[in-house]
This record gives sequence, C-alpha cells and structure tokens, in this order.
Amino acid sequence: MEKVLIVGAIIILALVFAGCRKRIAEQKKPTGTFISEVPHPKWSKTVTFYEVNVRQFTEEGTFSAFTEHLPRLKDLGVEVLWFMPIHPIGVENRKGELGSYYSVKDFKAINPEFGTMDDFKEMLAMAHEIGFYVLLDWVPNHTSWDNPLLSEHPEWYDKDEDGELIAPYDWTDVVKLNWSQQGLQDYMLNALRFWVEMGVDGFRVDHPHETPKEFWELARSELEKIRPVLMLAENEEQTYFLEHGFDMNYAWELHHMMNSLAKEKTSLKKLRRYFQKEDSIYPDNVYRMRFLTNHDENSWQGTINERMGDAHEVLGVFMFTVPGVPLLYSGQEACLDKRLEFFTRDPIEWKECDKTNFYRDLILLKKDNVALWNGEFGGPMEMISTSRDKKIFAFSREKDVNRVLTFLNLSGRTVKIKPEMTNFKGSYKNAFNGEKVRVPLSDSLRLEAWDYLVLVK
Repeated sequence: MEKVLIVGAIIILALVFAGCRKRIAEQKKPTGTFISEVPHPKWSKTVTFYEVNVRQFTEEGTFSAFTEHLPRLKDLGVEVLWFMPIHPIGVENRKGELGSYYSVKDFKAINPEFGTMDDFKEMLAMAHEIGFYVLLDWVPNHTSWDNPLLSEHPEWYDKDEDGELIAPYDWTDVVKLNWSQQGLQDYMLNALRFWVEMGVDGFRVDHPHETPKEFWELARSELEKIRPVLMLAENEEQTYFLEHGFDMNYAWELHHMMNSLAKEKTSLKKLRRYFQKEDSIYPDNVYRMRFLTNHDENSWQGTINERMGDAHEVLGVFMFTVPGVPLLYSGQEACLDKRLEFFTRDPIEWKECDKTNFYRDLILLKKDNVALWNGEFGGPMEMISTSRDKKIFAFSREKDVNRVLTFLNLSGRTVKIKPEMTNFKGSYKNAFNGEKVRVPLSDSLRLEAWDYLVLVK
C-alpha cells in the first residue's frame, strides 16, 4: 500500500512539474494580439532613422545645401533619412511667414523653397550612392485650401452638418479630406507610386488612423511591386495598421514616460509593466519607433535639455539598447538646444559637441551587436534583478552568440547594486571604454546619478 501511495505521489508531482514547465514555456512565447505579415526590407534590420528638417538644416534651407551634409551623416552612422514634407505649401490661410510643411498644395511637386525637382533627384541619387535610404513624410488626411483638388474634386473633401468644409483641430491652414471617396484613394495611390518609381524607399505617414487600413494594405502590395519599401505609421493604438501595411509605429507612450522618468515622476515598476504590456500586444517582427525628440516635440514641447536635463544620455542609451528602431532629429547630434521655429526660417547651428561621438558610438553599438537589431532580427529583452530595482533598470538581450547587458541608473542619486548575474557568466567588454569585465562581478557595481553601463559579449 505504501509503495502504491509513493508511486501515486511521484506521478502527481511529475504532472504538476510538467504543467509548470508548460506554463513557463507558454509565457515565453510571443503573445501579440495580432499577426504581422509585413515583409520588412532586408536593409532595415540594423537601421537608425534620422529626421531631416530641410528648411532649418542649413542657412540656405535647400536640397543642394543639405547634400553637403550627407558625408557627415554617413560618418555618424544613420542609414534612413526621413524628410519632413517636401511639397509646395499652401498660401491661402497660411500660418506664419512660410507656412506649415503639412499644408500640402501639390502631392507630386517640390516646395520651391527647397529647390527644384531636379535638385531633389540629384540629392536622392547622391544619398543612394552613399548608402542611405530615403523616406518621405506623407500627409493623407488634408490639403491646403488652395490645393487644386479642392476645386477639381470638391466631393473628395469632408463637410460638417451645415455643409461647410472642415479644418481639423486648430489647423486652420488645411481642409479635411473624405477617404470614403474611391477617386481620392486612387489619386493617393498614384501619387505614392510616383515617388517610389522615382527612387524613394518608403514613407512616414501622418495620422494614418484617419484613413482606411485597407488602403494601406493595397498600397503596400502595389509599392512592393516597384521596390521594397519601409512604412512608418505616426500612431500607436491602432495596431491593425501593422498587420499588412506598415512596418512600424510610434512608441508615444514610452516617449512620454521617458520625459516623466527624467523628472523622477514615474516609477521603474511602471516602466517594467510598460514592456510587459508591449510584449503582450506586439509580435516580435513588428518594429517600434523610439525617440527622445522629433519635429513636434522640439518645436512645441521643448528641447531635450528642457524636458530631460541630466537624464539625456542615460535615456539615449536606453533608446538604443531596448528593442526598437531609434530616431534622431535634425541637430540632435550637435547639441541642438533651441526650439526650432515651425513657420519661418530658423537655421540650426552646426557644431561638434560631446553628443556627436555619443550618438555615433550608440549607432555603431547597435550595428555591431545582433542582439540589438530590429524586430525578430534582434534578441528579446529579459529583465535583470538588482538590489535597487526602484532606481536601476537592468536587462539583457541575447541573439545567437551575442549578448548585451545594460544597467541604467534612472535616478539623480548614486546607487550601489549587486545584480543577479549567475546566468551571465563570462568575459565581457565595456561598450564605451573597451575595458574587460568578468561576470559575475566580484564587487558591487556603483552607478553615479543618471549613469549607465553596457557590457557586450
């Protein structure tokens, strides 16, 4: 009888253990709530984005003047150049002296402020020759009031209950389009083809959530017949755009969280929950855009120094080591510390500064370590427990034989920690000074305020 009881107990324990193992295995599987069938371009797996504000990039504010910066940007290491809208800007109801880039007067033409179509083609050819990929900012939801489409196809525009044209939000310089019109969809697809046939490598799409996702599925399939394209959606909550049309979307929530972290108003517990939520929503093969600033944030919310202060560098390391595609904005690598004017000329002052090599090193770190590559090409993020998890955000990423360990002090105080690193034994290199480090550490790790350590194996 005792033998029967012992055997029965062993069987029960085995079943329980097997069940536990099964649950753990299930937890490690991707739990995304949708499936992405988007074929990322092969060249996109290591890229860092760079947003180009042509108007403010040089004293001249032209494509020709910008072209002179291509070798410098190549040396910086960025690979994708996303140009803010390059189209003619409407004059009727214009805001400010030169108007908003997002008030488009002609989707198939060049803003004469920036040069001619030949100037753009020459710049595009040089960018491709050096090794860049070029994306255009696309504005599908509205046009300027003097766009010829308004007089030629008034049915393509939205109207309110009184039959009046609609200027969305407080954007009085534009008028809202009606995407239920098949003619409008045909026109937009033709315009997208126009630029891709010219050599453009994709689009950053402004507010796509106000357009039908079916259009972007069709557009993606049609554009892919011309060349592999990369599509970035300026939205976050509408993940259905990532199923067939777009490669990536904005991590707006994380950006706002980083602003709050810099002021020590958000807990690291909340930050960890954010990544748990992101893992539960997004499949591994979806790209996420990470950024400290962009044209909207810089002009309307403040500079990086204003919003992040001393936390700038550690959040930069964070942006380049967590899963996602990093974005730099014009002048970010030159310590841009002013809010660029939006509706008039306000050229960037270009200079070498400590952030130039900082970002160059981060871009190289990402390229050289497959664990940090984009989407499914890189490794997942696994949290590392420390003795000070309220101050220290630590994680590992591993892919093939490559492993990267990241320790970030997201506080304004010096912290000593003894991280749990028994699973990471081996010889590593400090990513920023090249020193060899043995793991597990023989002593406590001391991180100054807003300090960081990245170890590479």
